[in-house]
Amino acid sequence: MRIVIIGAGVAGQRLAAKLCEERHDVVVVDHRARPLEEIASELDVQTVLGNGISPQILEEAGVAKAGLVATVTNRDEVNILAAVFAHAAGARYTAARVSNDELTAKRHVDDLSALGIDLIVNEHDECARAVLSVLNLRGAKEIVRMAGGRIQAVGTDVPPGSPLLAGPLKDFPHPDILSNVRLIAVMRKERLLMPHGDTTFEVKDTIYSVGRPADVRAFLNVVRPYQIAVHKVVIAGGGGVGWRLARHLERTDKQVVVIEENNERAHECSASLKKSMVVSGNALDRSVLDEIGITDDTAIVASTGKDENNIIACLLAQRLGAAFGVALISKPEYVSIINEAGLLDRAVSPYLATMNAILRFVRGTSIRAITLLQNVPGELLEVDVSGGSKWVGKALKDVRLPRRAVVAAIVRGEAARIGIGDTALQKGDRLIVFAPLGVASKLESVFRR
Repeated sequence: MRIVIIGAGVAGQRLAAKLCEERHDVVVVDHRARPLEEIASELDVQTVLGNGISPQILEEAGVAKAGLVATVTNRDEVNILAAVFAHAAGARYTAARVSNDELTAKRHVDDLSALGIDLIVNEHDECARAVLSVLNLRGAKEIVRMAGGRIQAVGTDVPPGSPLLAGPLKDFPHPDILSNVRLIAVMRKERLLMPHGDTTFEVKDTIYSVGRPADVRAFLNVVRPYQIAVHKVVIAGGGGVGWRLARHLERTDKQVVVIEENNERAHECSASLKKSMVVSGNALDRSVLDEIGITDDTAIVASTGKDENNIIACLLAQRLGAAFGVALISKPEYVSIINEAGLLDRAVSPYLATMNAILRFVRGTSIRAITLLQNVPGELLEVDVSGGSKWVGKALKDVRLPRRAVVAAIVRGEAARIGIGDTALQKGDRLIVFAPLGVASKLESVFRR
């Protein structure tokens, strides 16, 4: 498929890299020469230098022949106009990255859809929801909702004293709980392991389990038995992600404190938030944190505009006794360093949500959705079993999946359960499949009619 990406920033670079891996014909447009040169030196892409809202530049990029035009610059107005112009020029699908809350309200999303924009992605809201999920499920490094929330995939570290350390997986002391979840991946430092009955675990292994939300929660309660409940959340930064997270948290019973250094923005947060306490100050100032009170039931979420400040704010709060630290990290290279060194409990990338949403447009007819995992070199996919599929009526164990791909769960109607080898597939089943990078692109041919 020909895919045109408007914007060669971090979001555009990461999206281009993934699409090249999937062997799409990728064109990247930007008004800056240097990022285009960097992309062209690393990826097999065509680059076009110019303004993404120029009809002439869009024509040069070949949007009329594009299956998808994704506009991912840092300016909402550019993304919207470029997507509208691309649609008018004949692009099959358009997707726009938009951060403004007013523009992403439902009434305006409908208006933008009428102009030909098929997907609006608000990465700030996606990040806020991701952090909220982590706060609600302590110990989770990553949470992915699949099949409308009926299935959940959760990544967590193995702590000292966990029952998983007692022996191989087949001897897990709570087989009734383990029977309701599927372990799909283990990250040991930078190595991906596919778990089986004889797998043994080590402290700080990152494991991914899949199942119904209640079953995954029960499993985590056993695997991580020493969790302290969070009653207070301190948010460093009242910008896009921080403000949205505070709004979500106000619907819970947690005490919320927002620290915002800019006085004008602090007043705006105070006026728009109903239950949160807003403090005008710097989250890197220990006296500010001392005044707020950091205790062992406090979580710190650092969402300022600077990665380095977010990391330091989390480390400072955790040194003062915070139970949990989450940092918004924009630089991809920082995320891998943080995860490998175990500096923080969680690093959230604002670009991953954008990528996951846009990638849904470039899959085939059988693969309904795709989610790239942040801590594992792999992805989760929702694969539909069509009425004409050769696998209807066949046992799951007989499906010839690509090497290392795993069917983690099956969704049938409103019911969801773990994938069992003897389960006979039916028309309309949706499979939740984990596939290491480089494997997912082969799944479409497996389930094609």
